[in-house]
Parts: sequence; C-alpha cells; structure tokens
Amino acid sequence: MKYKIAAPPIIDTIVNLPASKSISNRALVIHAFTKGTVKPDNLSDCDDTEVIVNALRDMPPIIDIKAAGTAMRFMTAFLACTTSGEHIITGTERMRHRPIGILVDALRRLGADITYKGAEGYPPLLINGRQLDGGHIEVPGNVSSQYISALLIAGAAMRNGLELHLTGDIISRPYIDLTLCTMRDFGAKVEWTGPDTIEVKAHPYQPTPYLIENDWSSASYWYEILALNGMEESKVRLNGLTDGSRQGDSVARYLFSLLGVKTTFDVKEKGVPTTVTLKCHPPKLPRLEFSFVNQPDLTQTYVVTCALLGIHFHFKGLSTLRIKETDRIEALKIEMAKLGYVVESNTNNDLIWDGKRCQADIHPTIDTYDDHRMALAFAPAAAKISGLRINSPTVVTKSYPHYWEDLQLAGFKIEEEP
Repeated sequence: MKYKIAAPPIIDTIVNLPASKSISNRALVIHAFTKGTVKPDNLSDCDDTEVIVNALRDMPPIIDIKAAGTAMRFMTAFLACTTSGEHIITGTERMRHRPIGILVDALRRLGADITYKGAEGYPPLLINGRQLDGGHIEVPGNVSSQYISALLIAGAAMRNGLELHLTGDIISRPYIDLTLCTMRDFGAKVEWTGPDTIEVKAHPYQPTPYLIENDWSSASYWYEILALNGMEESKVRLNGLTDGSRQGDSVARYLFSLLGVKTTFDVKEKGVPTTVTLKCHPPKLPRLEFSFVNQPDLTQTYVVTCALLGIHFHFKGLSTLRIKETDRIEALKIEMAKLGYVVESNTNNDLIWDGKRCQADIHPTIDTYDDHRMALAFAPAAAKISGLRINSPTVVTKSYPHYWEDLQLAGFKIEEEP
C-alpha cells in the first residue's frame, strides 16, 4: 500500500500532538520498579510504548517488543535485575540485527544472567532475573544513549547502586539528562559527579502521580510542513508542549527559526503544557552546518527541509543513524535522489548537500524501510513535489499513530493506492 499526497496552498490548523514516547517509555519502566498501581498520565499511544505496556502488564515467557529499540534496551535491563523469573526477549528481523552486546556485557559484569539465543551480540536474549549488586562500571559513551539510560534506570534497584563511567565522546546527552530527570521525579538519587561519571544511589523509586508532556519530535514535522509551505498567511497551533522542555528535540524551535518558522508560546511557565503557534517568516541563511550528535532523530527532517528550500547543509554527529530502524544515512541518500538532490556522506558519516542536483523521478515514490521517521519526514515534501507518494505509510504508528489524520485535518489530500 502507498499514499499519494497533495499539500494545501495555505495551512491553518490545530494539532493535538502525541505524548512523548521517550518520556513515556522511561516513566513506564521506572513506574514498574515502584510496583505502584496508577500508571503515568497521558501515555503515548504509539507502538513503541504499547509493547512496553503489554510486556509489563503480562510478563509473558516470551516478550516480543517488535521494532521498538528503546523497549529492547530498557526491558533487557529491567528483566535482568528483577526477580520475576525467566524470559526470552525478541523482536522483528531488523531488531535481531541491531546490536545489544555493550548493554549485555555491562549487565553481565554487574552479575546478570543473560544468554544469547541467536547470534552473539544480538537479540533474542534469554534472561533469568535476579537482584544485582551494582557498583562501578565503564561503558562507551558514543554508541547509544539507550544503553546508558537502561543501566541508569536499573541502577536505583541494585543493591549497591551504580557508578557509571562513560568513556570516549558522549552522544545524545539530552536523552541521558531526560532519563536522570525522570528518575528524580520518582524519587531516585542520581547525579553527574563529573563530566563523564554518573552516580545512582541505592534508593527505591516512589510511586507518584506523573503527567507526560507531548512530543517535540512529532512537532518537528509540523515545523517542516510550515517551512516548506512558506506562506505568511499559514499558521499551525500545536497543543501540549512546554517551554524549557527536557526533550532534546525541542531544539527544533531554534533551528527552524533559521529556516523560516517563528514560535510563540501561549504560556511560558516552565513545565506547564501549553499551545505553541507557528508562523512563517523569510529564511535567514543560505547554508546550515549543525551537529545532531544530541538530536539524531531530527536528521531526516532537516535533510528534507533544507534541500527543498535550497539551503546547503553539512550535518555531523550522525554515526548512530547506521543502526537505527534502518541505515538512515543510506536511506536518505537514495530517497533524496528520487527528489532530484544528490546528498553525499563521508567517512565520518556526515551528510552533505552542496547544491548538486540529479534527474528527479516524475512522480517519486518514497520507500520507508520500516522506519517511521522516513514517512514522517518525507510526507511534508508534498508542498514542493507534485505527485509525491509514500510506500508503507502505516509505519508512522511506531511514534505518531494519527499523523495522516492530522495531515488531512490540515487540508492535505491523501489517496490510498495499491
């Protein structure tokens, strides 16, 4: 199945964004450690959160987390340090080729009983839960912040707590800080004790009422839509966002101010969800150079936006894109060529566009590679590309289940094709 998408000339819409899956997934696992009965409020309804909800509710002998990378990492650490018995955790074919060896090795050094059921270093895993002693451990800081967050969340339940030393460069630091903040909200005693060391005290989490804010990653696609629309009469109102959000992808508001979108908050009180109004203004720059080392999930959004606005770019800090739902670096190069843009990469996994063009497909059809962010980021290109089609559009349920409905409410025409 594919969708053919046509964008409206003017956009004036109100969007109820999905809840943050990053916060939802952290809060759910932490809540499970508390053994509390009242789940966090405003949980994400996306696939990635649903698999965690189901796993924690049912605790079946075989836990299938499908394509949810965060769920695989967080649930592995949770199962390893609880006394809930023996479980196998597995996922999709792609998930069984996404590395998890660094996390498993770290948990084993802390005393975990984990066995590979397939290829060494990859899911599925057989986990026999037990209380772990904890203590000092070192892990690389430049591979995946999800490994680090999984260890930190579990650290509060370890007998001696956890001292985590991160070696090398530290990527996606805002996601680590988001984990620490969420842990503290549930009573954990955790802090950075140095530039590369985090200490988690052995202190039980406490049940607490918890409201999850809406998702800045999902908001980024509406910024993209407005930037590509470019009409001063257009505006988008996004509900449920907060000023000063702990979500790393909230940096989108600053970067998009350079790409032609102005942000106004109805309420600026920190931590209070409010409505954000987006309006168009002229872009201010001919070229954008930026490191997405802390916000890798925004890369596809900015590659598509910048190229279609004619803004040259050099994007760095993208090494983790190779091990996401797909190899996003290669996927972006292939799909942007369908739109007529030659995006290049170098040995550092940077993505570069210097204005080079190629022959575009007459009616381009974007492949999504079972990657929700490919569909989410390329659909707004319909504002510039006539006859744009998206293959396998239902992949958006991984993070933004009602995306297509929200586009239709904003005036987009979406036709289903076989």
